[in-house]
Amino acid sequence: MHAKKGDRVVSRRAGMPEHTVEIIEVLGTNGTPPYRVRSKDGHEVIMMPGPNDTIVRHAPTDGD
Repeated sequence: MHAKKGDRVVSRRAGMPEHTVEIIEVLGTNGTPPYRVRSKDGHEVIMMPGPNDTIVRHAPTDGD
């Protein structure tokens, strides 16, 4: 999993509603986890997303 600041991490677990957070800091090397993320309510945590239940939605880049 590779991401950058501004990307979104979407967590999808069976029986649970989809949950989306924004990456505000990449703490791993070359875009890898862990990530500092912020939810819509402003809560911030450090997240180590799993490969089977999360996806990254990349933020648009200049020119997109």
